[in-house]
Amino acid sequence: MGCDRNCGLIAGAVIGAILAVFGGILMPVGDLLIQKTIKKQVVLEEGTIAFKNWVKTGTEVYRQFWIFDVQNPQEVMMNSSNIQVKQRGPYTYRVRFLAKENVTQDPEDNTVSFLQPNGAIFEPSLSVGTEADNFTVLNLAVAAASHIYQNPFVQVVLNSLINKSKSSMFQVRTLRELLWGYKDPFLSLVPYPVTTTVGLFYPYNNTADGVYKVFNGKDNINKVAIIDTYKGKRNLSYWESYCDMINGTDAASFPPFVEKSQVLQFFSSDICRETCVHFTSSFSVCKS
Repeated sequence: MGCDRNCGLIAGAVIGAILAVFGGILMPVGDLLIQKTIKKQVVLEEGTIAFKNWVKTGTEVYRQFWIFDVQNPQEVMMNSSNIQVKQRGPYTYRVRFLAKENVTQDPEDNTVSFLQPNGAIFEPSLSVGTEADNFTVLNLAVAAASHIYQNPFVQVVLNSLINKSKSSMFQVRTLRELLWGYKDPFLSLVPYPVTTTVGLFYPYNNTADGVYKVFNGKDNINKVAIIDTYKGKRNLSYWESYCDMINGTDAASFPPFVEKSQVLQFFSSDICRETCVHFTSSFSVCKS
């Protein structure tokens, strides 16, 4: 019995040692195989997992707005009082739900170009109100006209049109009008061709953003989805120095093997500049 017991212990120790050796050998091999598979599947070309999710994102993307509602418009206009505002929001829209269009591969420089169709769907369950909520805000057309055209004679004409249209420095508009556009009564009276529709994001629905040209990662996986050019340019011509550069991705995807210490850069055409995010902490969305 003693011999059997000792033999069993020795056999177990030997088997354990062999498994440990094999594990030490196979784990790096397994990691290499996993990395090789990932590198193959994250390339932005027809047939890869990444390409399918990149063309049309499988996750829901939202854009939220907070509006500053002016509380004392009459006091500001009559007495030049300090403006008082109340922040209202969020008002949430689902965006980026449409598939990319005109997707074209360029094998010479390993890039892929595309257009991103624009669309926004209001999400009442994630908002504090409706698109019909009213806000007192600055009248963009009136404020811009008086600033752009400072010739005294033109100012007289503009003031006449402002009064005739019953416009003023402030106006009441719905959320839908503010964001997506409204027919401005003052601009409609201007006697020469101008755009009469005003909106912070007008036009948006049924339009497309781009053309974007991004690296597909075939020659360098660390560059996958990073923007090469936007509308044929690498700079915006809006800002000075570094702020004018188009860096990062379009935020739809990022290169693999990202470290927590890395800064993720992405370009937003809505604000006409690059922005970035830093890792701060981990969290779980799973319920225990």
